[in-house]
Amino acid sequence: MATKIFVNMPVQDLDRSVKFFTSLGYTFNAQFTDKNATAMVISEDIYAMLLVKPFFQTFTKKKICDTSKSTEVIIALSADSRALVDEMVDKAIAAGAISPEGPKDYGFMYERGFQDPDGHLWDFFWMDPSYVQKT
Repeated sequence: MATKIFVNMPVQDLDRSVKFFTSLGYTFNAQFTDKNATAMVISEDIYAMLLVKPFFQTFTKKKICDTSKSTEVIIALSADSRALVDEMVDKAIAAGAISPEGPKDYGFMYERGFQDPDGHLWDFFWMDPSYVQKT
């Protein structure tokens, strides 16, 4: 079995988060969804576990990051084209996200990002496949 990644993220309002990410085209695994959490399917091997803050807090003794003041992580997802990068970020902005910075074009790579309703930072990027060296 391939290694899978489950990114656990605290959210203020689970219904709001589900509505937001549904508008971006994501789906949710009902088997792992209840009043405290949901499993957002990003790809076959990548999931975002959206957990209401009190439930998230049961997994750690550390204080939850205040995303209005600090950044704990930036979730970066690859896209198949520059157009798809723009499409995803434009959908997020239309659904209420903010884009703290404009697009960044490095020639071989293009990226744009947004801040979701809970303050989590997401980046979508396209990289020219001919630029990546084979190992």
